[in-house]
Amino acid sequence: MAKRDYYEILGVERSASPEEVKKAYRKIAIKFHPDKNPDDPTAEDKFKEAAEAYEVLSNPEKKQRYDQFGHAGMGGGAGGFGGGGMNMEDIFSQFGDIFGGGGGSAFESFFGGGGGGRGRRRKGSNLRIKMKLNLEEIAQGVEKKVKVKRLVLAEGVTYQTCSSCQGTGQVRKVVNTMLGQMVSASTCPVCHGSGKIIDKKPSGVDNTGLEQKEEVINIRIPAGVEDGMQLSMAGKGNEPPHGGVPGDLLIVIEEIEHPILKREGNNVVYDLYLNFADAALGTSVEVPTIDGKVKIKIEPGTQSGKILRLRGKGIKDLNGFGSGDQLIHINLWTPQTLTKEEKEAMEMLRNSPNFYPNPGKGEKGFFDKMKEFF
Repeated sequence: MAKRDYYEILGVERSASPEEVKKAYRKIAIKFHPDKNPDDPTAEDKFKEAAEAYEVLSNPEKKQRYDQFGHAGMGGGAGGFGGGGMNMEDIFSQFGDIFGGGGGSAFESFFGGGGGGRGRRRKGSNLRIKMKLNLEEIAQGVEKKVKVKRLVLAEGVTYQTCSSCQGTGQVRKVVNTMLGQMVSASTCPVCHGSGKIIDKKPSGVDNTGLEQKEEVINIRIPAGVEDGMQLSMAGKGNEPPHGGVPGDLLIVIEEIEHPILKREGNNVVYDLYLNFADAALGTSVEVPTIDGKVKIKIEPGTQSGKILRLRGKGIKDLNGFGSGDQLIHINLWTPQTLTKEEKEAMEMLRNSPNFYPNPGKGEKGFFDKMKEFF
């Protein structure tokens, strides 16, 4: 099933400001929040759909990529890229500025109230790697295995309740004003909102309970990516201290220059050099393509500068709209050295009217007059 347009989901124009996007998302989130719609099985899906749209449109880099490439630029959810497949923990952890803080549920932060519910969870930091791809890999898409060093929660760590916030993750401050007492809450500076602190930890584990481990990750790169494009693999970054949602793995694409073929958008360009005889008489030649060599026919009388097209032999479109073409630019090769016999043959051919543009229309007479003049 095709995904709906993110702007359509939030009901905003493409020119909408960040504040307008945020306001539209907040309105939809309140309407379809699962806590408010316990008997509606579709409410949570709509809630997640809006959260996914907001995740992309509120991020300048993701928004630019989405505006340029659509859902395919997000990876279409395949291989872990993009905003697809978000769970409720992702939503509540990433959009704290929308749902508000505190230990209660996101729904309570909208309408007030206390008690249980989903608490906010911290998100770990992102990791960034560079991936070099050749033209063949970019043209068809590729799967790569990479080794990544991530921060993960260590085993054998024991915790105790934070005495500063009594395990709530927040410290409250009461201020007396002329209007009465006002209570403000902020994240506990001791446990950083987790409600617990480390009691014992193994060697090699930092003070947050994290250790660095190497992990082999399988990454699927979609066809049609470009140099400098950044892909995101959700949940493959660093884990946060004391548990929560892992950050993302950001993959920056570096395109390796091909020794023969050149890329122009989704098209591939090849410069074919022909000698004069082959261009005049016609021939068959083999040319390289992304998929291997193919034989093409050169028609008699082919002119330098002509462009031949091999349809579908280019790069697959990132949005899935077919493939580009291979363009073959014809160039005539002029020999720089000739034997005596070759020069005599060329002199004989020079006097043929067929060796002048538009034969029979006076050009030869023009050149003859020029010879007499000099």
